[in-house]
Amino acid sequence: MSLENDLADFTPTESTYLTIGVFDGVHLGHKALLSELITRAKQKGMQSGVITFKQHPRRVINPCNELQFLTNTQLKIKLIKDEGVDFVIPLTFTTEIAAISASDFISLLQKKLRMQGLIVGPDFALGNARKGDISFLQNLAKSMNFEFSTIPPVKNSIGTVSSTSIRNALAAGDMEKAYHLLGRYFSIEGEVIQGTGTGKKIGFPTANLYVDAEQALPLEGIYATRTGFDGKSYDSVTFIGKRATFGDTRRTIETHLIDYNEDLYHKNLKIDIIYRLRSEIRFDTADQLAKQIGRDAIAAKNYLNNLDGK
Repeated sequence: MSLENDLADFTPTESTYLTIGVFDGVHLGHKALLSELITRAKQKGMQSGVITFKQHPRRVINPCNELQFLTNTQLKIKLIKDEGVDFVIPLTFTTEIAAISASDFISLLQKKLRMQGLIVGPDFALGNARKGDISFLQNLAKSMNFEFSTIPPVKNSIGTVSSTSIRNALAAGDMEKAYHLLGRYFSIEGEVIQGTGTGKKIGFPTANLYVDAEQALPLEGIYATRTGFDGKSYDSVTFIGKRATFGDTRRTIETHLIDYNEDLYHKNLKIDIIYRLRSEIRFDTADQLAKQIGRDAIAAKNYLNNLDGK
């Protein structure tokens, strides 16, 4: 079984306290869960561990589901580890795993990971047909001798924190709301790929970013952003859309680093998307576009300076 193979890659040196989930976005709700996990593990003298998934289970169970992820696997693991857990195990979610019963799944965790405690979020369900809900796991914990608990939903002034509410904020281009749900700026990462060179020709060189087609993106438009690479961060203005001025219908992410003119080809960039400046506009000429990008760069710089209190 692929599940056993994935679990076999990690051999804990002591008993473990675990949590399980997709953790898409690693938002404030996830962070509250991870904090409680770490606290309980330390109190019990155990290692804290996170079981997560490389694919979203809903897309595997229903391939027609077009749900897009907020964080790719690499970034998700980094964000989870940054919270201070002892280990993270990303599982390859398959239809075979989906068919495993909740009790068999728990049995594997006890056998392979020495699990003695499990804490989950409020809407958690495990196993075939999601039969391993909170009530089921409470009873299972008694019969299989492990500690089990849940945490309540996390709410703030924005509302209940969830991956769905963050996706809705992105769809509306509301980056401030996304920030208050995530506890950080929404970001995308990817490699700079060869573009058309149009930006450079009109005086505003841009880095074209490759991201997975399943990556969730904000509403199409122009954004004030910060772009990081090689340990440094630069103010930038980023376009997310389909380059209507040039008749391109492909999803495109282009970022112009303000006051930076070096080659970025093949570099891996992390773009923090901070504020939506405007919607996409189709211009009749490249000259009109160049003038607007100039205005956008000034607006982005001013916004970011005000954000920093400069």
